[in-house]
Amino acid sequence: MINKILDKVGSGGVWLAALSCTACFPALGSLASALGLGFLSHFEGIAVNTLLPLFASLALLVNFYNWYQHRESLRGILSVIGPIAVLLTLYPLWQYDWSTYLFYFGIIWMVVMSILDIVKPIKEPVCKV
Repeated sequence: MINKILDKVGSGGVWLAALSCTACFPALGSLASALGLGFLSHFEGIAVNTLLPLFASLALLVNFYNWYQHRESLRGILSVIGPIAVLLTLYPLWQYDWSTYLFYFGIIWMVVMSILDIVKPIKEPVCKV
């Protein structure tokens, strides 16, 4: 149960941090303004340099742990793609123009996988003694 909550916190935190960076991610900046979250742009440096990698790392660690715990290969691979895409965009791939699209894909994929975890959760293994 705590793993599902931490996964949602990681995904939500990535979204919140990304919404505060209007210069880096213009599509999310306009979405933030439309939602009345334009004040977040004042915290752009903290959000991109600290919060975004922190929440993406949290989501990645929780998803790796869930992958290890449930031994569900396909779901495990799909769940770590989003945080890895976000972290790759922030560090080694930042200099490329197409990295913004990779970032958008990563955060959208994290939300898709979070919704999938709610709609169709992985069944816990039944231990027969």
